Amino acid sequence: MSERKSAVVLGGSLAGLLAARALASTGARVTVVERDVLPSGPEPRKGLPQARHVHQLWSGGARALEELLPGAEARLRAAGVNRVPMTTGMVALSPYGWYRRWAESAYMLPAGRDLLDWVIRELVLSDKDIELLDGAEAVGLTGTADAVTGARVLVGGEERLLPADLVVDATGRASRATTWLTALGLPAPECREVDSGLVYASRLFQAPPDAREDFPVVNIEPDVRGSGIGGGGVLMPVEEGRWMVTLFGTAQDELPRTPEDFAPYALTRLRHPLIGELLANATPLTEVTLTRTTANRRCHYERLPQWPDNFTVLGDALCALNPVYGHGMSVAARSALALRETVNRRGGLGTPVLARHLQKAVARTTTAAWDLATGADVFYPHATPTGPTLRDRLLSPYLTRLLRTATGNGRVARRVTDVTSLQRGAETLLTPAMLLAAAIGPLKPPLTEPPLTPEERKAAGLIQDHGPDVPAPKP
Repeated sequence: MSERKSAVVLGGSLAGLLAARALASTGARVTVVERDVLPSGPEPRKGLPQARHVHQLWSGGARALEELLPGAEARLRAAGVNRVPMTTGMVALSPYGWYRRWAESAYMLPAGRDLLDWVIRELVLSDKDIELLDGAEAVGLTGTADAVTGARVLVGGEERLLPADLVVDATGRASRATTWLTALGLPAPECREVDSGLVYASRLFQAPPDAREDFPVVNIEPDVRGSGIGGGGVLMPVEEGRWMVTLFGTAQDELPRTPEDFAPYALTRLRHPLIGELLANATPLTEVTLTRTTANRRCHYERLPQWPDNFTVLGDALCALNPVYGHGMSVAARSALALRETVNRRGGLGTPVLARHLQKAVARTTTAAWDLATGADVFYPHATPTGPTLRDRLLSPYLTRLLRTATGNGRVARRVTDVTSLQRGAETLLTPAMLLAAAIGPLKPPLTEPPLTPEERKAAGLIQDHGPDVPAPKP
């Protein structure tokens, strides 16, 4: 019998855990190396500052997660995570007007990041072929420019060598993969950064008692090129009848830093006061958390002319996205699934040039989310040294027309949502039918007020005669 293959995954956050699960399902023994000591429950951890802001798993990612971990969605639902149909369960103001709440074509699973990570961590680590080595820091690779043979890690101040048939870097935004590869004699990859300069301020609230079941997600999008208002906000119903609220804007917008300033900012500084009005009847549970780590950054390792066997980079280490679009976890799940499929299709770990195929496969899973995030962020002032590319400028007028059409055309709105949820590729928006629909424009007149139902207004404690009576959306 052939010797059993082994893999080392550097990074024990969601991307690393799902990569470990993917590799274990191919028959490998997997060691997950994590710098932090991971908590035993749904609790915060030091190396995940983004956890205090809104998080959701889009249906494209949720389906990939379910393929990797059958029963994962049921476990999340049992832990209190709601399933929100899109766009039925969302009240959203786009730069082109309010979206209607069309029949479901996709969905999201919004939850606190601590809970999401804990449920997935428990499921992954129940696999006896996966070992967690936490409180350990990856410091380098072993091997040559032709082939990586393992990883060097620090454990308790002592260096250990972990030999492996595949090393996966899932260490996130702080990845040192480029440094490690150049130390082996390889060139640095081409990288692109699109930094909108957005700052996030988030706070957790207890929703009013009657608004704790099936209350919609509320999203006030910025309008950088129209009204010039570059700030926005998201109210996300999460587990235990709570609302996670994230406000965002540029440094010049002076986001709230204190509890006293948070609700007034939402009421007066966004394009519509709805989130501020909703917070008037909610109970604050936490202080305000700020973060400035919002740049999009993608390294094209797959384009390098030479790539070592037995090494792959994925997750935020490969493509870090502005968290406001909520794609990071979904991309991680889809990348892990691509990892498993490619290993199985290409003959298993240890197969020559497998790592090059792996790198190309996981890179493809980032493309749609990257295009969605940077297509919006590149138009913020100084987002890149050279401004929007020619491609950005050519696509922008069409996408503007298409998104405006989506406010009054259900078929277009569902296709846009399918792409946003990563269920379909962006090419879906370039079919002849979509081009014709964009040329025709919206089929319904614009809404003048947020499409909350009378029952939702009552549950949230809003004034009853504020806005139109909107029938309950059909599931």
